Amino acid sequence: MVRLVNNGVFLWNRKTLLQLQDDRAHILNDSADLPPDISKLDRDQARKNTITYGILSKHNTSGDMNYLKLRFDVLASHDITYVGIIQTARASGLQEFPVPYVLTNCHNSLCAVGGTINEDDHVFGLSAAQKYGGIYVPAHQAVIHQYMREMMSCCGSMILGSDSHTRYGALGTMGIGEGGPELVKQLLQKTYDVACPDIVAVYLEGKPNPGVGPQDVALAIIGAVFGNGFVNNKVLEFIGPGIAELSVDYRNGIDVMTTETTCLSSIWATDDKVKAYYKTHGRPECYSKLQPGKVAYYDGLIMVDLSKIEPMIALPFHPSNVFTIAELNRNAYDILRSVEAEGQKQIENPDIQFKLTDKIVGGKLKADQAVVAGCAGGSFENLYEIAAMVDRRSIGHGELAFSVYPASQPIYYELIRNNAAAKMLAAGITIKTAFCGPCFGAGDVPANGGLSIRHSTRNFPNRRVRNQVKARFLR
Repeated sequence: MVRLVNNGVFLWNRKTLLQLQDDRAHILNDSADLPPDISKLDRDQARKNTITYGILSKHNTSGDMNYLKLRFDVLASHDITYVGIIQTARASGLQEFPVPYVLTNCHNSLCAVGGTINEDDHVFGLSAAQKYGGIYVPAHQAVIHQYMREMMSCCGSMILGSDSHTRYGALGTMGIGEGGPELVKQLLQKTYDVACPDIVAVYLEGKPNPGVGPQDVALAIIGAVFGNGFVNNKVLEFIGPGIAELSVDYRNGIDVMTTETTCLSSIWATDDKVKAYYKTHGRPECYSKLQPGKVAYYDGLIMVDLSKIEPMIALPFHPSNVFTIAELNRNAYDILRSVEAEGQKQIENPDIQFKLTDKIVGGKLKADQAVVAGCAGGSFENLYEIAAMVDRRSIGHGELAFSVYPASQPIYYELIRNNAAAKMLAAGITIKTAFCGPCFGAGDVPANGGLSIRHSTRNFPNRRVRNQVKARFLR
């Protein structure tokens, strides 16, 4: 399903993965295409032929590719972070935003996060955008990362965001999520300083089976690399024939979850599907074909056979705590009992008893609540699939509370236009506006002792259990 190769790997002719050992080539994938002279393969030169190197060198101002001083094309923040960022920059002499700066209002949409009980932050954001030349996105219009996908991504560009899941690699844009001080530095026309990261290839092959979604692929990868630190602070470069088998929405769903691997950033080879995406969103000029050169070198390799990925679930309290749903159904009590024991150690209050085994009904896990939301779950294709699952069916009468959050108003509009919204409403699903709350613990808080399954980004303590929602849980 997922295979890790820790040593350096060459990609020859965009087809053949090989390692050099004792002047001999060891082929790692199903390819017979070999370079004519193995001895002439140069690691340092071949590293320059990766997509990653090309983008980093374009944005580096240091003149030294071993130590980067990066300037980004676009900045992005939401309404929990932009106030402090802009105020700090103002205190340091800010006169205008030097690059496009997007201020979204998707985290404190309810005006009830972090002690804020009114819309003063939003008024501040609008006034700052007007004064300094920023882009203001009103509450409920789009979650931060969907807006950036639809409106600001561009092949070969780099975006810095003050949110952990700043990832637009599937659209040919390297995104990095950082804390506020790094955005302040960019606003003051200073640089993001970092040692040149290692580059790990993620080689996709095969085609996902029906019922296997992007979150399943993402969780399989996270489960394989998080605990061992395999990609920590490295860049993931997605390549391989499996990319062509995935829609752009599907790719975005995998890509945004790369944050949970602890990588620095991600980038994907682009193709005509990405070209069509940009055309659909009225920005055809933002497309360019990105692919490795004839011979490229990577510091490590993750091989993913998409045809062997199964439906997955991440149990508390981390996205890397993954199991296949089939495995969970076979061994529900043993698995959940072990998760309870480990989870209890992470709960600060010893008086709180963390229980999951009491949710086993008929040998399987029963949920009280389901939520599909945010940059990972609220895509058009995900919600369209849910509409197909529940068409002419019902979620029941009181046993399951089910909410979906389209990630942007354009997505919501398309769901209405394609009758998918009507199917979900008829089944008893509640459709809400673009809001990131279910991802970080605001909104749709389950009842005490309740179990929530969520297709969103994280299941840290206080963020609930999440899973890509499956039809079998809707019965």
